[in-house]
Amino acid sequence: MSPPVVIDTNIVLDIWVYQDPATPPLLQALKEGELRWLATPPMREELLRVLDYPHIARRRERDGLSAHEVLADFDGLAQMQAVAPKAPYVCKDEDDQKFIDLAVAHQALLLSKDRQVLRLTHRLDRLGVAVRQKWVLLY
Repeated sequence: MSPPVVIDTNIVLDIWVYQDPATPPLLQALKEGELRWLATPPMREELLRVLDYPHIARRRERDGLSAHEVLADFDGLAQMQAVAPKAPYVCKDEDDQKFIDLAVAHQALLLSKDRQVLRLTHRLDRLGVAVRQKWVLLY
């Protein structure tokens, strides 16, 4: 079975809205099943809300990308899970806690650029969760 990964909203935006040049290998790994992307309904709801932030909506519109298209891509690749129980470590940014909780519950790689999440890297490592700012395929 492919290793599980939890991807925070900023990296999801990097993939589809900002088309960050570092993200195509991650997207390819998701599409090819090399990684199993785990998400919860609140993560999807957060993405939907963030896609309508004015600066993100302007970027989407400039590129001819609808929120519906981004959500369709999310729905096509993310495997929905039940909301996970609270992890032993709490993030100062409450919005990021759901990503930590899910990663801990499934011993998943957590991809995040959020400073508050990155501050927990060593603690989460003790729970079997690797936190990375980007995914790189290592051969």
